[in-house]
Amino acid sequence: MTQETAGPGERLAVPLTELRPALEAVLMVADQPLDVASLATAVGYPVEEVTAALAGLANEYTEQGRGFDLRNVAGGWRFYTREEYAPVVEGFVLEGQQARLTQAALETLAVVAYQQPVSRARVSAIRGVNVDGVMRTLLARGLVEEAGQDAETGANLYRTTGYFLERIGVTSLDELPELAPYLPEMDDMEDELARAIGGPAQTPDETPGGDQPAEDQR
Repeated sequence: MTQETAGPGERLAVPLTELRPALEAVLMVADQPLDVASLATAVGYPVEEVTAALAGLANEYTEQGRGFDLRNVAGGWRFYTREEYAPVVEGFVLEGQQARLTQAALETLAVVAYQQPVSRARVSAIRGVNVDGVMRTLLARGLVEEAGQDAETGANLYRTTGYFLERIGVTSLDELPELAPYLPEMDDMEDELARAIGGPAQTPDETPGGDQPAEDQR
């Protein structure tokens, strides 16, 4: 059921649910503070009611001793970790960052490091398996990042980050060990692929679709 669009203080033409749960649902997925007007538009209630509901929720979380609170910072409302539980969150985040990479992730990272900037398709061709899942892990860990697009294929390119250099204890890629000679050149790889399928050489990005090797596990 909806309310018709009207002037100030009247409800908007959007489906309505209970105000407080609706605000919680929107705030839960917000990646930045939301002002009252934006929240009122999202939940379909007047600004005055939304303002009162936000204040009520903030007080309720404090009274209940929740691990999070609702704050109005710089004109926007957002959930924050309650200060006394910050060490717990910090420990959890750091533990995730310090977790050891799998062998598949290390091999993929090595290919990116020595062939960068490089597309996922080319990394997959060198490793012989689909690396999409592993690349997502490396991106999430901040070890690789996007580096534009290939001019010929339009494929996204990837490179290692400054954090990668920091983690392995070097200041530039020039200090990496001499492992590059052990990685196959893409021209050789394309020739091998062409011989395998019995056709002319082509880049991995141009390889016709079909069954792909099973994706690496993270």
